[in-house]
Amino acid sequence: MVIEKLSLTCDRLLSHRQLACCHSCCGVPLHGKDMLIYSNMDTEQKPLLLTGHHGEISAMTFGKRSRPVLLCSASADYIIVWDIELCQKRTHAGRVAAGTVIGTLLGEVVHLSFCFSDERVAACSGATVYVLSSKRHEVISTLTCHLAPLTSAEFCPWNKDILVTTSEDRTFKVWDLKTEAVCYQSFVLSASPLLSVFLSEQNRHIITGSTDGQLWCFSLPDDHKCHLVTKMDLQKMEKRHQTHQGFAEQSAVDNVETSKPVLRMALCNSFPDTSSEHKKDNSWLCIGSSDGLYVVDLATSELLTALNFKDYPNVSITMAGSWAISPGGDNSMVFLVSSLFTPCVVLLELHPWDLRRTWASGEGFLVFPSSPPLLESPLNAELKKKEPEHPKKKGGIKEQPLVFHSKVKSSGYNSPPRNMMFSPKTNSQKNPSSQKAKKNKGSLLRDYPADSAAPTISHIHLSIGNKPVHCLQYSGHDKPVSSVSWSLNRQWWLSASEDQSLRIWTHGSPEPAIIMGDSMFSKPIRGAQFYYLDKFLLLASGPSLYSYLYNVDTTRDNIKRYHQLSVVKLTSCFTTTSATNITSFSAINDFFSYIVLVCGSDRSLQVFDMNKGTVASTLPDAHSRVVHCITQNKGSMFSTQAPDSYNLFLTSAVTDGVKMWDLRTLRCVRRYENHLNRCHPCSSAISPCGRFIASGSEDNCAYIYDIRSSSYLHKLQKHSDTVLSVAFNPATPELLTGSLDGKLRLFQSSSGAPSVS
Repeated sequence: MVIEKLSLTCDRLLSHRQLACCHSCCGVPLHGKDMLIYSNMDTEQKPLLLTGHHGEISAMTFGKRSRPVLLCSASADYIIVWDIELCQKRTHAGRVAAGTVIGTLLGEVVHLSFCFSDERVAACSGATVYVLSSKRHEVISTLTCHLAPLTSAEFCPWNKDILVTTSEDRTFKVWDLKTEAVCYQSFVLSASPLLSVFLSEQNRHIITGSTDGQLWCFSLPDDHKCHLVTKMDLQKMEKRHQTHQGFAEQSAVDNVETSKPVLRMALCNSFPDTSSEHKKDNSWLCIGSSDGLYVVDLATSELLTALNFKDYPNVSITMAGSWAISPGGDNSMVFLVSSLFTPCVVLLELHPWDLRRTWASGEGFLVFPSSPPLLESPLNAELKKKEPEHPKKKGGIKEQPLVFHSKVKSSGYNSPPRNMMFSPKTNSQKNPSSQKAKKNKGSLLRDYPADSAAPTISHIHLSIGNKPVHCLQYSGHDKPVSSVSWSLNRQWWLSASEDQSLRIWTHGSPEPAIIMGDSMFSKPIRGAQFYYLDKFLLLASGPSLYSYLYNVDTTRDNIKRYHQLSVVKLTSCFTTTSATNITSFSAINDFFSYIVLVCGSDRSLQVFDMNKGTVASTLPDAHSRVVHCITQNKGSMFSTQAPDSYNLFLTSAVTDGVKMWDLRTLRCVRRYENHLNRCHPCSSAISPCGRFIASGSEDNCAYIYDIRSSSYLHKLQKHSDTVLSVAFNPATPELLTGSLDGKLRLFQSSSGAPSVS
């Protein structure tokens, strides 16, 4: 997987020197003050010799552009920019290669970097960073604000006037080069110095790493008010990765923990087609550390692979002192690595596409069924309809009424008791009311605005008492209600409770049409919903998932008023693979789907195939804590999304944020961690348009994320307590939030359609 293309034995130790590597060539110091430039394509080719420095070279870097290839080198006396192609031509003509001196006597430079147009160079010397012109001897800016020596500086790829620096004072700063002022200064991030920084243009993030293997990802918005997106630990990620891979515990002799300094970072060139749209979504980050190379998915904060030097005996070094990383030819990555303890430098090559094929292997699932149900499928179960009993007619005299009129006025005994003696009739005109009904019907069928902004404007504030709101849905238990769900036809809704009962209610009726209780379940019902276009009832109790057929009959016998005429029949019962208690589950009811997603108290995520009646797949350790909320992208009848979007779903766990999963690969594809969730079961929701994610939080706010980015879009404040639950209106851009103190808040979009009543 890792190929050593070149190994050089140097005349001195280069463990903490910045070496240079680009897509076509690499450079290393020779005799301290000279440089050798090797071709990455043909390592046997005679290297280019560059001379001109009088002091020992301390830092080198190549430019960002592919043509011309520029190299900048620094020593205590000069900072020089070299045009590699011109130097090669001069050497072939028998002349001495020469460069352009752009800086003089700036001290010991430890880091160099070009801007993305290669017009400027940032040089870190002591606690000062110098911004130099790459074409002439000119110091454009001198920036001094850090309290300790600088370790790195990088230009912003989407804003040429922004520079980010890191320092041994354990902070990073964002500089505005127009005003030469600090526009953002981070807090002290770690007990260890920050070593490197990388700016991701895709999500406009700043990623910085320290000597103890910690990584922080911050957003860099236009107003430069950075906020923390996620924090990672290479040591912990590697342990979790080994656990997921099923690796056995190492012996005490081999299991020696070493620090994993973040020496260098770069985006991974992981797609074979550079013009592919998928390249825009590349979130793989290559991290060079002392013991090997780590590939991290920034979208999920998960370690994809760890390539340790000890696992590659053909590589000439065992511990690294410095890294230079660059995309290479043929969709590869090239790394120039110096040895930590020996005077050796190696050029390595890696094809990340091989990692992607290995990582993406495995059978996935689809929300939409690809075939009709099997003949023996539990989904084909039906309730047996009772035949109406007609008494046999007997001969004789036909029964006659005792009165001569065909209609008799009721005595009133069968009608419900009157609560009001008189009610005025206010809508006596028939035509306007019918027109109004048609108008309302048209407004209900209006499409959900696909391009509306997220609902962020506080509109309504309600209070239902000092009781926490655990569950929200648009539209008589003895213990707290655990879940509420509407039927697809909106005629019924069900409620499940901790009192081990489930009730189905008809709209507008104070009495339940169906009561499922009386010791039917030995443990509390953790969730319940309608399923398969309202054909089944699904509920979870203990380790079991129950499926019921039902028939709602709202008629009542006045003599046997409390006799339930509705019918409920158990069709199937599924048990989790490890017999773990179900903490949450989710299924699609708006269209036919065989998939039911179940989360267990053992932190597992299981996929139930209701067509086959089996557990199709189990993913252990989906979170570091028990999943308390699972949310599928169900859309709504008012909006249409791409079919693949419905394969996305969310899981939430205390202290572990929200993860977005793709059912097709059963892998986490993004993580959202800006909200605070340390002890309460805060829920999450996906908007009907599929563009936004809302989550509750314990900092008395609700957070709205763009589904494509890990950093939040909006922070909805003005809540008086922890926001436990969130729900999007299926018809209009509205968000309803419920908090721990029993308060409800409704947020509307600034560009959305008016609310539908």
